[in-house]
Amino acid sequence: MTHLGLAKSRDLAGSCQCGSVTYRVADEFTFAANCHCSICRRATGAAFKPLAGIEREKLCVTSGQDDIQVIDAEGWHDERCGRCGSFLFSVVRDGTFAHIAMGTIVDDPSIRPTAHIFVGSKAPWFTITDDLPQYEEHIVAEENQARGTAQAC
Repeated sequence: MTHLGLAKSRDLAGSCQCGSVTYRVADEFTFAANCHCSICRRATGAAFKPLAGIEREKLCVTSGQDDIQVIDAEGWHDERCGRCGSFLFSVVRDGTFAHIAMGTIVDDPSIRPTAHIFVGSKAPWFTITDDLPQYEEHIVAEENQARGTAQAC
């Protein structure tokens, strides 16, 4: 597989459930987390969405571009397979960054989720049982608040 960015890293394959949409992404994620926000829960139908963040240019749809359904929101959008409905990734930060739904990555990424985010709105019927750190909102928001420099994420 030809690498999208630097030669040091490898590319990972990803796919929707039916295989209509495939992608490749550099194994250069900047973070991975389990997001418990109500938007991610509704988008996935699950208690949380395991996601891995990466610069958008390091993600390339390799087949099925015409099958992608874009669900727009303010300042970001989700991309799903229009045939099977699989949630593939979100494009955020004005199109510069992507949150890959880790369940759609076919290969084994080198990163693992390191925190639970937005646990302030987690499903009341779900209990987090691992030892990963938990953040009421986003990690960046809480770190900035602790330093007294709160900024929007």
